[in-house]
Amino acid sequence: MAADGCGANCLRRAGTITDNCDFRRAYARGKAFTNPALVTYVRKNRAGICRVGITASKKIGNAVQRNRARRVIRAAYLAVPEPLSGHYDIVFVARTRTIGVKSTDLIPVIRKHLRSAGVINDGA
Repeated sequence: MAADGCGANCLRRAGTITDNCDFRRAYARGKAFTNPALVTYVRKNRAGICRVGITASKKIGNAVQRNRARRVIRAAYLAVPEPLSGHYDIVFVARTRTIGVKSTDLIPVIRKHLRSAGVINDGA
């Protein structure tokens, strides 16, 4: 894979979004895609790499439920096999229904959101 590309394991290779200002920028200027179990914000960045952030607010539940929601989203994102095109900031926000779904149920949702945003090539 090309050095500037971002594959299915983009979360491990390229990095994560950790700064609050980057999350807020994605919320304010990013394009939002919604589902009852997941919200995805996508925004182009100038960093030259794909970055991913996963959040779960206290509305989701206690710490155990929030951590499970983040783990489910992370597993679903890493299971998306298509390579990403371009350099994006991608923020996944857990919803209350996220704690009741499995990662295999979120894979088509994440794929649909990323394809709608133009992050995944439509070569398939």
